[in-house]
Amino acid sequence: MADVFEPRFLLASLHIEAILRGTTVAQRKKTLKSIKDGVGLGDAYSATLERIKSQNKEKENLAIAALTWICHSERPLHVDELCHALAVEIGETDFDQENVPSIGTLLDCCQGLINVDAEASTVRLIHYTVQEYLCNYPGLFIKPDSVLSETCLTYLNSQQFKKLTSHCLADRESMAFLKYSARYWGTHTRKDLSEIAKTLALKLLNEYEDHISAVSLLEQVPYSRFIRGITTSPLFTGLHCASFFGIVELVTVLINAEGYMIDQQDCGGSTPLAWAARNGHEEAVRILLEWKNVDPNHTDAGDRTPLGWAALEGHEGVVKLLLERENIDPDRPDKLDRTPLACAAMNGHEQVVKLLLEREDVDPNRPDEDGDGPLGCAAIEGHDGVVKILLERQGVDPNHPNKYDRTPLGCAASRGHEGVVKLLLEREDVDPNRPDMYGNGPLGCAAFRGHEGVVKLLLERGDVDPDRPNNNDRTPLGCAALGGHEGVVRLFLEREDVDPNGPDMYGNGPLACAAFKGHEGVVKILLEQQGVDPNRPDKYDRTPLGSAAMGGHERVVKLLLEREGVDPNRPDEDGDGPLGCAAIRGHDGVVKMLLERQGVDPNLPNNNDRIPLGCAAIEGHKHVVKLLLEREDIDPNRPDKYGRTPLGWAVRRGHEAVVNLLRKRENVDPNLLMSVVEHHSVGLLPVDMNDQSLG
Repeated sequence: MADVFEPRFLLASLHIEAILRGTTVAQRKKTLKSIKDGVGLGDAYSATLERIKSQNKEKENLAIAALTWICHSERPLHVDELCHALAVEIGETDFDQENVPSIGTLLDCCQGLINVDAEASTVRLIHYTVQEYLCNYPGLFIKPDSVLSETCLTYLNSQQFKKLTSHCLADRESMAFLKYSARYWGTHTRKDLSEIAKTLALKLLNEYEDHISAVSLLEQVPYSRFIRGITTSPLFTGLHCASFFGIVELVTVLINAEGYMIDQQDCGGSTPLAWAARNGHEEAVRILLEWKNVDPNHTDAGDRTPLGWAALEGHEGVVKLLLERENIDPDRPDKLDRTPLACAAMNGHEQVVKLLLEREDVDPNRPDEDGDGPLGCAAIEGHDGVVKILLERQGVDPNHPNKYDRTPLGCAASRGHEGVVKLLLEREDVDPNRPDMYGNGPLGCAAFRGHEGVVKLLLERGDVDPDRPNNNDRTPLGCAALGGHEGVVRLFLEREDVDPNGPDMYGNGPLACAAFKGHEGVVKILLEQQGVDPNRPDKYDRTPLGSAAMGGHERVVKLLLEREGVDPNRPDEDGDGPLGCAAIRGHDGVVKMLLERQGVDPNLPNNNDRIPLGCAAIEGHKHVVKLLLEREDIDPNRPDKYGRTPLGWAVRRGHEAVVNLLRKRENVDPNLLMSVVEHHSVGLLPVDMNDQSLG
């Protein structure tokens, strides 16, 4: 055994410890770089590996096994998963819980090459360079996929699992390795099928219909909403599973076995062919298609065929095999009315799209349930290549609207896909102004979403109307202002044919839209624009200042108050000025700002003759009440048209803090409260009639 205090071992240990001391990924990378630039990282790993081998045989084997799993697993393993995997004894029929090593033991045996990611609770190598080194180390990992496959299958064939059924989802904490082994045993087996693994796999698959690992597998498969679609069918047969993983030898054995049907449906209506096609296993598909009685058009619970799945996933080879079948239906839609061509277009699979377009019996415009044809599907997702291929196909309608009356150009513009927009605009027969059901043309869609590049492309077109309103009479500029998109707003304001004040159906111009939403940057840009009216009221007679005050947008209020000519008192249709709007909603910051502005009337009554103090008191906004009471010119006794004073309303509503503030004010007349007390039960706030402060 080598001396662990040999300088080379000591240096390696120091290197590993230095890396582990870093508390962040960046710090560890920095340490690794300094080591690589110095004495050499490979020497450190080599020395560490020799230290691992210098341990007793049990520790050495445990360390090598752990490193094998970490380097060759299909995903990072959680701590419990790795520890349980290492407890499996290949070929044993029982899983011994007492054989599970602790994570502390693993860390100790691996001499600092691994650590636990605290956030994800997974076991990882300290750096990717460790894996590069270990995988290239001669003779370290012998047939790793075979080992992992046999381990997973031994675990799933253990007696503990035979006691469970697919309907019994018992305590899974005691089966920590179930999720990984159920999902990936076949992946490792397909890479390296040993005789032991073949025997174990056939044993598992012959009992698979009622095995809990079938449930675990299906739970980890995307689009699992159809899994329970057909309750009368078996959950998942062994042939389905072998086809899922594409293990050709096992598929062949099971096809010829008694009791297996080639078109058997699983609980989601999928056949073995569908699973093989979905996962892109060409050889398995070829074998299944050799059987004359196999139906290549069999649909699952989502009405999707094997061809539909292969097209959706982009498995070109499988699509080609299926299209060679004389009885294949290449245009059969699924439950969403989406054909294989639309599925391929939606996911950007160019080669599959080309294969399908070569068929005369494929409709290149067939719409799905949303009305989107293949071109629309590709445009929505921004797949330039697919869009280009479809536009080159004779008969494709570039203006085909979906159920929202939005064309492919409108869809692409709404999503900000500049490449697709550019391709579509190059077509002479594309309508760049066609509105959707909301009246938004492509320009309005792009403006509302703030897609500056798309807006620019559209504005460069001579035939695009830059001021076309939608169904709410809101122009593209108004849409951009409402969304707070400063760059887009600037693009529109550079145009002479754009009205900077154009009101929508609510009377809100772009400035009011931006003020209402609190978009400070847009407000600033619009106020700098010549011809913008800062006092333009909406249909409720509310100015941009009133809208900003009502929303509590302090920075916008400040910008508007700095503008000469802005009326700080202009009332809306309810008679509330900006101060009243802010007071009734409790925006004390805005109230303070307005009160500091010369000329603001703190006693401006609304249509109910209620002043801002009364508005704040009735809602219980004590901070606003306090600010207003600090004004000497405030009238704290002014009754509204119902004869109630601010104090009267505060008592009636039970706002004790506001009552206390008002009572502290010297000129508040408590006698004006009496009519309120006489006619109403105070309820929330008990009033002492003998209290001299109340009269």
